[in-house]
Amino acid sequence: MTQAVEIFTDGACKGNPGVGGWGAILRRGSEERELFGGERATTNNRMELRAVIEALAMLDAPCMVRVHTDSQYVQKGISEWMAAWKRRGWRTADNKPVKNQDLWQQLDVLAGRHEVQWVWVRGHAGHTENERADALANRGVRSVSLA
Repeated sequence: MTQAVEIFTDGACKGNPGVGGWGAILRRGSEERELFGGERATTNNRMELRAVIEALAMLDAPCMVRVHTDSQYVQKGISEWMAAWKRRGWRTADNKPVKNQDLWQQLDVLAGRHEVQWVWVRGHAGHTENERADALANRGVRSVSLA
């Protein structure tokens, strides 16, 4: 494994569903990179997932990664629920299809390339990098709204 990478992510949606955006900060040592993007018709959960997917997709070699997210949906989904979803053929405990399966499967593949620690942080609570990721996600919303 190469050097450790810190990733901070957030998603935003104006309406749910509605116009959404995602933002991420990647930090390796003293280097940082900011990413953001958006979609016209999406949900907050899809944008939370997209932020992590896009950040992990930027890593070109296996890394030790710590992903910080304010989304319990993402944090619990990947670390608690996904194994059971996969065993049940991407179905929930009550036998319904897993929502956002396409993104969960992408995240599963990308996370599988790295050694990932999933860290939940309280959103909008003054966590500097989470506030920055939130600002990037809102920038993603604006980029789609103005296009």
